[in-house]
Amino acid sequence: QVQLVESGGGLVQPGGSLRLSCAASGFPFSTYAMRWYRQGPGKDRELVAGIERTGQNTYYADSVKGRFTISRDNVNNLVYLQMNSLKPEDTAVYYCCARDIWARDYWGQGTQVTVSS
Repeated sequence: QVQLVESGGGLVQPGGSLRLSCAASGFPFSTYAMRWYRQGPGKDRELVAGIERTGQNTYYADSVKGRFTISRDNVNNLVYLQMNSLKPEDTAVYYCCARDIWARDYWGQGTQVTVSS
């Protein structure tokens, strides 16, 4: 079955960087679009970034454009979210999501990112 395991979260100071990883298994990874979502305290879950199957096309929420970069490794079944210039408002649980060709979504368990001095 589809398994997604996020890692790389933690506590970082404002202006710092983190790289999140999502290890995928149990499905043909290169045929799925991948996304990162986040859910901050008291907020709805929101789309942060997405990458299509080949990795050539990406998209970002306006709030993270120019600071975050999504990428994928279709050989090792990994997707990354490089987060730079982090702000306190980036504090959230970050979730990896795989979307199949029928637009069904599969979720990881999430990893906490806290931006605070």
